Amino acid sequence: MPDYRFIGIANTGKSVQGVIAADTTAEAKKKIKKMAAHHKVKISKIQKRKTWIYKIQKNGEKPVKGEQKAFTKQEVNQALTKLGYKVLSVQPKMGFLALKPPAADLVTFVRLSADLLREKLPFNEVLQLLSNDLNNPALRDAVRQINNDLRQGKDSEEAFLKQERVLGKFTARMLGLASKSGNMADIYESTAKFLERNAEFRKNMRQALIMPLFTLLILFGACVFYVAYIFPETAKLFLKLGSELPPMTKATLDLSDFLIANMPIFSIVMLVLSGGIIYFLRTPQGRFFKDRYILKLPIMGPIVHKTTIEIFCRVFYSLYSGSGENVDAIRLASEACGNKYFEDRIKNVSIPLMLREGRGLVDSFKEADVFTPTALSRFNSGAETGTVKMTAVQIANYYEKETVYKLKNAVDLVQIVVAMIIMIVMTALTLVSSETALVSPKSPVG
Repeated sequence: MPDYRFIGIANTGKSVQGVIAADTTAEAKKKIKKMAAHHKVKISKIQKRKTWIYKIQKNGEKPVKGEQKAFTKQEVNQALTKLGYKVLSVQPKMGFLALKPPAADLVTFVRLSADLLREKLPFNEVLQLLSNDLNNPALRDAVRQINNDLRQGKDSEEAFLKQERVLGKFTARMLGLASKSGNMADIYESTAKFLERNAEFRKNMRQALIMPLFTLLILFGACVFYVAYIFPETAKLFLKLGSELPPMTKATLDLSDFLIANMPIFSIVMLVLSGGIIYFLRTPQGRFFKDRYILKLPIMGPIVHKTTIEIFCRVFYSLYSGSGENVDAIRLASEACGNKYFEDRIKNVSIPLMLREGRGLVDSFKEADVFTPTALSRFNSGAETGTVKMTAVQIANYYEKETVYKLKNAVDLVQIVVAMIIMIVMTALTLVSSETALVSPKSPVG
């Protein structure tokens, strides 16, 4: 999240300035305008912190290039000059985007941080060591910025949330809270475990759904091309020779004529329908609709549902303290699970029941109607014995093993179904082609 510096004049005539963080320039201007109206400040300038590429030289040595973040070019020049360098050039870095790093790089950073923290290494040294070894430029820059912010005395949660675009919302929130807790290594370890499971689940889901769907789309396109363009050339040749077409060949030719005649309409309808569905699924209502009904799908629905509960329990275990802060732990765990419907039921049903009516944990979860009977039973046992924290991680581990096994079986089943569909389609095309091959042209009458 970039920093923006504002400079202005107060009613007293005194010059004031400050720095805020915002995702976009428009958002920064909106925040600054609101602040200026509240404090009666006239804003004269807004500057974004940029990345500058500099080239410097010292005592006739070989020139050195480097990068530095600053609001203006003059600031970079002044800082380098004070260090005794001769500044050869300072230029803004073009095309710099804080893209989210690969999941593997993020997991490596979090897991190595957990290992170094267990070795009792100071946190600032952990960040310094890792920032020097990270290969991904976006992640490396984010870690360095976090380290700089913490050295300046900024709140740890604020420092990590500023890098939300690079780290991800959940990771930034968890690591920010870890710095305030007494078990940083455990929270870092749980966060790494969550990231690994999330990446593995997405990979398996792609294997189970996206690749078979892509295969079926290719097959559908090949069939349409065969029926609409290749098959008619042969069939119409027999019609020109006066031959009578068999039933399947005639039906296929009629389908071909229908497709060719209406191809523009079909293309427009498919494009509009596909675009509309994609747009709807990207809206908050669309994500809510998708996440609600994906839990009810056959075969894949129960796997997604149990994986959602697993992630919830794993995050809940990391943050649960047995004190009044449990509501925040439940809220963050619901946000981390990745299912908007699950999150909505927890936030708008379970948490209000706990706060307004003083309901217990299990009763509130039961009213949300998003937990399986097994999970509710285990939470009930944990509540009775005072081992809710351990119960949560037991549920997570149990569902992890179950979903991994069932997802593998689901992938095998989907692959079998796709293979059967391909076999049926190829058989149908073979039958039509064979029937066409048996057509004999009428003998010319002499």
